[in-house]
Amino acid sequence: MSRINPMLLIDFYKAVHAEMLPKDITKSVSYFTPRMSRVKMWDKVVMFGLQGFIKTYLIDYFNENFFNVPVEEVIEDYERILDAALGKNAYTSSRIKSLHELGYLPIEIIAVDEGTMIPMHVPMFGITNTDERFAWLPQALESLISAEMWHPMISATVGATYRKIVNKYADLTCDDDISKARLLGDFSFRGQECLQSAVKSSAGWCLSFLNTATVPVIPFLEKNYNCDCTKEPVAFGSPSTEHSVMCSNFAVDGDEITLLRRLLTEIYPNTSFSAVLDSYDYWNIIDNVLPKLKPEIMAHNGCMLMRGDSGDCVEVVTRTVFKLWDMFGGTINSKGYKVLDPHVKAIYGDSITVQRCEEIYKILEENKFAVSNVALGVGSFSMQCIEENGELKPFTRDTFSSCIKATYCEIDNKPFPIFKNPKEGGFKKSQKGCCVVFKDEDGKLQYRDELNWQQACAEEGNLLKTVFKNGNIIREQSLKEIRDRLNYNNF
Repeated sequence: MSRINPMLLIDFYKAVHAEMLPKDITKSVSYFTPRMSRVKMWDKVVMFGLQGFIKTYLIDYFNENFFNVPVEEVIEDYERILDAALGKNAYTSSRIKSLHELGYLPIEIIAVDEGTMIPMHVPMFGITNTDERFAWLPQALESLISAEMWHPMISATVGATYRKIVNKYADLTCDDDISKARLLGDFSFRGQECLQSAVKSSAGWCLSFLNTATVPVIPFLEKNYNCDCTKEPVAFGSPSTEHSVMCSNFAVDGDEITLLRRLLTEIYPNTSFSAVLDSYDYWNIIDNVLPKLKPEIMAHNGCMLMRGDSGDCVEVVTRTVFKLWDMFGGTINSKGYKVLDPHVKAIYGDSITVQRCEEIYKILEENKFAVSNVALGVGSFSMQCIEENGELKPFTRDTFSSCIKATYCEIDNKPFPIFKNPKEGGFKKSQKGCCVVFKDEDGKLQYRDELNWQQACAEEGNLLKTVFKNGNIIREQSLKEIRDRLNYNNF
């Protein structure tokens, strides 16, 4: 996407709306809102990704590809594309030139804190213009904002869903000092739509967990969410084999034990690692090879994680735990649950849906094993789809019907509330006028609308606070703040 004029990051019809708006319009206000949930288990969505979007696009991208580019190049590029696609008489470029001359985006964004669980119908953030000449701009940015915002929010909601399961079973079966944020990991990189999707998705996941295979999520979070992986836990990976490693060594050695012994004694004598063991016969490795390696495993200064990667993941991972207990033993923790000897553990690197995660934990709990005996990986399926009542529900913008709708304008500085209210499709009803978001007496998020802009700004207790204005970040939040908010200081 580098070097594309950001004013071309639109649906074509956005280029012509400025002329269609009411004459003498001086202000417009729009809100981004989840209008309904298509997933029964979710009635809230995690607010996340706005600060990353603002820094990436509204500041860096606009500066590099618009304001810092000569105006002649900007207009030439804009007109070349739209002349060919819409025709010369369908639009004007004078407003684009005026924006470039201004030198910054005359936009204010107000938002609820990131990491907040937002109920349906409650606005997450609002956007308005700060210069009377650019009332067309908030909705001109709709396509870009919408495309960038829904995915990290859903992945953050996925992560929060898994974290709820982890919290339930870890509280029941594990000692209190166990790191719940290390029990599940994100393995979705290679199955995401593109690099950008993989990074944003992993960032949402990392609000609830530390483990991920997606390396670039660390620089993304450091740049956008005020953290430093050298000074605090941002995200963790782990050494692991893959099939190319196992199969190439088998081709040379004619067995799998040679590499496993070398991993234990030469390559990682002081480091924990996982080894994928199903290249040929997983249960042969577990039943026949591991006993031969027991002296090396027990002398290893680390943990060897036995990874299955095929078959029924619920059966594979739970049965592995039982066999490792029989082979290596362990201890009983303070809550009366079995904990494997620290030299061994079971891992399953993907295929762990919400339902399978809970099923694995339930089987372990029923057999008096702590859930910390397994490390589970969540792959791209669960980041992009969920199963409910036998029905697959893919994640899209419409999972929460997330949208940006204009609800207020000022014509020659006079207030006019605006709204949509389709006769059919009631969930598409928008707010009317400007909004405030607040907590009611029970601590639940609610909103009130039908205000003008000045009234909404002056409302005490309004949770919609200015985060961006006139090209600058006004209020920043750190990764730690967001994690603590989402996990109630239990990260």
